[in-house]
Amino acid sequence: MFLKGCDGSVILASPSGNVEKDAPDDISLAGDGFDTVIKAKMAVESVSECKNKVSCADILALATRDVIVLSGGPDFKVELGRRDGRTSTKASVGGHLPLARFNYKQLRSMFASHGLSEVDLIALSGAHTIGFSHCNQFSNRIYNYNSQSSIDPTLHQGYAKQLQQACPKGVDPRIAIALDPTSPQRFDNSFYKNIQQGKGLLASDQTLYTTRKSKRVVNAFASNTTLFERVFVAAITRLGRVGVKTGKQGEVRHDCRVVNNL
Repeated sequence: MFLKGCDGSVILASPSGNVEKDAPDDISLAGDGFDTVIKAKMAVESVSECKNKVSCADILALATRDVIVLSGGPDFKVELGRRDGRTSTKASVGGHLPLARFNYKQLRSMFASHGLSEVDLIALSGAHTIGFSHCNQFSNRIYNYNSQSSIDPTLHQGYAKQLQQACPKGVDPRIAIALDPTSPQRFDNSFYKNIQQGKGLLASDQTLYTTRKSKRVVNAFASNTTLFERVFVAAITRLGRVGVKTGKQGEVRHDCRVVNNL
């Protein structure tokens, strides 16, 4: 989302494996999610009145909303009118996405560079109530944290033991682990309750509980689902405006996997 904004570039495919979704930082992006967007676009294009009118970027934004709703989260109106980007490279990803190892200052700086506030950051992180990550994204927290402790002291010790069982040393680093150990398939506020207990899977999750202000926001969201959902909707709407292409910028792709022939 932060790389080039909401322009559908992450859906582009290449036999050479040199597009955004092939980058190591994008390994957690689910292939079936891309397939759903591609099939939705094909269905739209099959209707003559809709042909060449709906961008892959807009379909991706709508699909994101629909996953949230189907998982029990809030429904909301998605702003439309985006156009699709024409470029996508693996090399362009580095340094443009929040990483699992980021501390709060690094997260705050990245979000601020795109016009998003600390509250937006914490609310959008709540999307980690669904989805998964991989063992290599947090293995240093459970095995090699520092010279004083092999386990990150901010991590709940019982949870750390569970993670060690799920991700033993030498395991395939691509093994998927739910971001939310409490209700991994339901969009709710349990992500924040987990953080309160030291059960944020990623360092970038648990770091939301390290400053006075961020703790206040986490505690507020943990105790009030309605508040979390309201702030999340406002934040994801703002996120959906980042780097949007309109007018004569970009294009409306015929096939989400490839750019149009000029």
